[in-house]
Amino acid sequence: MKVLAAVLAIFLIAIQAQLWVGRGSIPYVAHLREEVAAARADNDEARARNAQLQAELRDLREGLEMVEEKARFELGMIKADEVFVPVAAAAPTASGAR
Repeated sequence: MKVLAAVLAIFLIAIQAQLWVGRGSIPYVAHLREEVAAARADNDEARARNAQLQAELRDLREGLEMVEEKARFELGMIKADEVFVPVAAAAPTASGAR
């Protein structure tokens, strides 16, 4: 009878050890839940970015306004009958000096 009680006590200790220290432990599961929450947040950001890119792609397919805007601002292109006049920003003055 004492042997059976000792074996059951060892099994109980092993189960408790796994609950607090092992791979399925409470801290490990909490860590995994944090990782899942972070991954969901990353997925939400990626979905928002994908929606923005899909809207931009739809604009590119439907009209030339987006193409013209991108060509002007990103590539510095101008139309054939336009004149490009570069404007330099005013130099900052020292405070109090005019």
